[in-house]
Amino acid sequence: MKKTVLICCTIVVVLAIVGEFVLRMVWGFCDAPLFVVSDNYEYIAAPNQNRFRFRAHSRYNSFSQRSDEPDPSKKKILGLGDSVLYGGTLIDQDSIASTLFSMDADWQMLNIAAGSWGPDNCAAYLKENGFFKAKAMYLVVSSHDAHDIMDFTPVVGVHPTYPDKEYAIAWWELLDRYLLPRLGILFKNLKKAELDPDQKVVEGIRKKGVGFNPGFDELKAMADSMDIPLYVYLHAELCELQKGTYNSQGKEIIQWCHQNSVPLTLELERGIKEDMYRDVIHLNEKGQRFLYEQMRKDLLLK
Repeated sequence: MKKTVLICCTIVVVLAIVGEFVLRMVWGFCDAPLFVVSDNYEYIAAPNQNRFRFRAHSRYNSFSQRSDEPDPSKKKILGLGDSVLYGGTLIDQDSIASTLFSMDADWQMLNIAAGSWGPDNCAAYLKENGFFKAKAMYLVVSSHDAHDIMDFTPVVGVHPTYPDKEYAIAWWELLDRYLLPRLGILFKNLKKAELDPDQKVVEGIRKKGVGFNPGFDELKAMADSMDIPLYVYLHAELCELQKGTYNSQGKEIIQWCHQNSVPLTLELERGIKEDMYRDVIHLNEKGQRFLYEQMRKDLLLK
């Protein structure tokens, strides 16, 4: 009996060790991109990171951009946006649109983005960090960005999408960050659910900010002051694609662009397909390549 117990315990220990190794080395547990708090633009990825997560690499330079260090030999474009441009940890660094663009010709697109950022976050970042001698700004927005206004609600170290430290044990991360929250949903405990609550709105993501996002005007004023163009790319949520039209918030952005003579790319008119999405709003690798191709049309094929 004691021998059987000892064998069982040994098997459990070996499986736990092997599992820990597999979770870390194969799936990138305990290697999540970390975030830091900002007094000016709420939060951003911590600088100087090189992560491997869910079999995808992500790199962040000294300016917290998901890009290589600014290359003085290349002309710069400021890629501005939220998680659509940022790409997320499920997309490899070499497959996100800004990286694909930077591999092309003599240009480098700096990926200045973070999940749930709005244009005002982007403007505040540029006020703090400067313009990197850029030749253009390329702002990727979705309809909800019309009212996605900074409110400085704490998320870093609070929401699981924005961790500020790594888990010490991969098994505990799997249990605490992924399994328990999903089990909690069964008991209506949504506190630590992994998905952004905004994504659960079937009719499309809606933000509660009062008034039109001031970041649009701020970015336009910055671009004008440097005598460089500001381009706006209006990404479509999956429900907008299915309906074939942007919602009321998207139409506010369209109206602002027309009133301010800002070049506007409407993704719905460029042939985006359902198989380019990985959820209700984010792009998969095929979608990121599609976004890159639109960037190239707008910026390089003039």
